[in-house]
Amino acid sequence: MLGTLTFDQLRILVTIADTGSFSAAGRDLSRAQSAISQSVANLEANQGVQLFDRPGHRPELTEAGRVLVEQARLVLASAARFEAVAAGTRTGLEPVLTLAIDPMVPSEPLIQSLRTLHDEWPQLPISFSTEELGGALRRLRSNEAALAIGLLLPQVPEDVVALPLSTIELVPVAASQHPLAQIPGLLTRADLEPHVQLVLSSGATAQGPDYGVLSSARWRFLDLGRRLDFLRAGFGWCRMPRHLVKTDLEEGRLVELKLHDEATGQQGALTIYAAYLASRPPGPAGRRLLAKMMEG
Repeated sequence: MLGTLTFDQLRILVTIADTGSFSAAGRDLSRAQSAISQSVANLEANQGVQLFDRPGHRPELTEAGRVLVEQARLVLASAARFEAVAAGTRTGLEPVLTLAIDPMVPSEPLIQSLRTLHDEWPQLPISFSTEELGGALRRLRSNEAALAIGLLLPQVPEDVVALPLSTIELVPVAASQHPLAQIPGLLTRADLEPHVQLVLSSGATAQGPDYGVLSSARWRFLDLGRRLDFLRAGFGWCRMPRHLVKTDLEEGRLVELKLHDEATGQQGALTIYAAYLASRPPGPAGRRLLAKMMEG
């Protein structure tokens, strides 16, 4: 059955459904109506399915016909994507752009940059993976991603080209019902030390590196969203990107903790980078995405 099916037959079927008649489909496709009718007859005979009821002047799709028209649309769209990817590859465009993204990366600037990329290459497949802390760099080094977007801690590695995109502010926070939120004045290291600190950790090893850890009791998370759930539930305190807790702070679910100088530990803004391996620079789509993200 499949060997007798052609894209032309599917295109004719969809055009009839869209235009409402065999004659209108013929005009739209610059074909004689008899050629349209013959194509439909051949399709029905070869597939053993009646696609149209023909009791009156206008053919009506059968129930099976309506289902198969939608399948035909999917096949034609897939074929168009196949041709577009092949055409792009012939001109040097990546067959797929794979991005690995650290959890602290704000979504909105990335979405806007990808919108521009999609407008230019609408058929370009884009693959995302959101990683644990440091996971984007590991995917880059294992050739599973063309670009890594995220933090590079404790410093930028020598084997990557890293372009600074933006900064994020980390703020110490706890749930409004947490004991630390009830202590007046500046919190010292002694105040923080007994309480569970919710640590966003790397999955590279059983422990992974710690950044800005002040408490002796540590609960480790790979998932930033899961850590936020526990934070809201009052299970501990941690530093969170301000953009992720802005609404929680405004609505009183979380409280920003005020720390004494000796307890601030890691402070200041952290830089978000777009990085690629020096030995494997990105193709046209990757370079266009980088340029758009660098515009800010």
